[in-house]
Amino acid sequence: MILLHEQNVHHDPSRLSTAWAESETFALLPEKLSVSEEWLEQSLNLVPRELHRDHFIMLTSGTTGQPKLIVGNRARSEKLVHVLHDRQDSELVQETISMLPLSYTYSFVNQWLWSHVMQRRFITTHGLADPKSLKASLQAACDAMICLVGVQVPLLMTHLAGERFEGVIRVHFAGGRFPQEKMDDLRAMFPNAQVFNNYGCAEAMPRLTIRSAEEASEAANIGHPLCGIEMRSDDHHAILFRSPYGAVGVVEAMKFTAITPNDWIPSGDLGEMNDDGSWRLLGRASEVFKRHGEKVSLAALTTTVSAAWSGQCAFYREADRTGEDGCVLVLAPEATNDAIKPVLMALRKHHPRAQWPLRIENVPTLPLLPNGKTDVRALPSLANKSTLWQQHI
Repeated sequence: MILLHEQNVHHDPSRLSTAWAESETFALLPEKLSVSEEWLEQSLNLVPRELHRDHFIMLTSGTTGQPKLIVGNRARSEKLVHVLHDRQDSELVQETISMLPLSYTYSFVNQWLWSHVMQRRFITTHGLADPKSLKASLQAACDAMICLVGVQVPLLMTHLAGERFEGVIRVHFAGGRFPQEKMDDLRAMFPNAQVFNNYGCAEAMPRLTIRSAEEASEAANIGHPLCGIEMRSDDHHAILFRSPYGAVGVVEAMKFTAITPNDWIPSGDLGEMNDDGSWRLLGRASEVFKRHGEKVSLAALTTTVSAAWSGQCAFYREADRTGEDGCVLVLAPEATNDAIKPVLMALRKHHPRAQWPLRIENVPTLPLLPNGKTDVRALPSLANKSTLWQQHI
């Protein structure tokens, strides 16, 4: 089995092309491994011999935050690329500019594999870690596609404020809440771009649904399933799916589990189907809970806060002093008590008191995982937090 390290692939993407052309299965590893070499070796050894050819492996984490290996089939993923190409109206796109790590399944399939299969240009950048170079790449873009996660939008608007990148014609979001309330800002920055909300999970390798920004006004609407994909929800609103493009197996907790065509796989999210066949996210299972008898959805709270706050925001769970479940809101960048008045007004307008956060905390910037998502597990223990507001109960 071939091991590809992301930092090497970033400098020389042709390594991926070579690995994809060879029959031996390869694993694409993030720049910063969250696991020990011993864990990785033992987990890779659990992949059955019949999957050691014509497959690829991604390292990710599940809803519990525990690491796992996802095994994908190359032929299935290439079929998905063709489906995405048509659904995302990508024929006019001539290049894709990478702003996320390629070890993130979303950017690997939607950008690198798409460029490989469709024979388009693939351009690497260090993303928002190097705004000056990113700006130059976006200014030079010609019929380009970019892929982002929603938490990057406030940073994009801060570092590249007032810029217009007319050569970008497709902007994709996945891996978190869709920034519906930021559409005006995005259209000003990318005036010629179609914007898409993409939903899926690593086990889907990685796509289940797609919608254009204009098809719905609610961030929670994730659109319709791709051709060939089945979705349903159980009695607890957990989303389950079957996909001809998805992973063929998972290694988790030192156990390999095969995924067959008949298996219904949990996406890790809660949701419901709308009357028109599109789907609406209710949040991850860990983000919906009861407080004083009221259902609290962190996804719904995030929608409210994002409309009132121009920076970054995130929630983490915490019990109050009586042991009742609650949550804490973290805002970035640094702010004053007066600056959060619109947030408090929005919470009071749209949510009963039981749904309000226990506290509002402030940090200079949110901690991020390598894939660009907020590192929620790091939020409770951040050393540079200040408290802007708290409930007195």
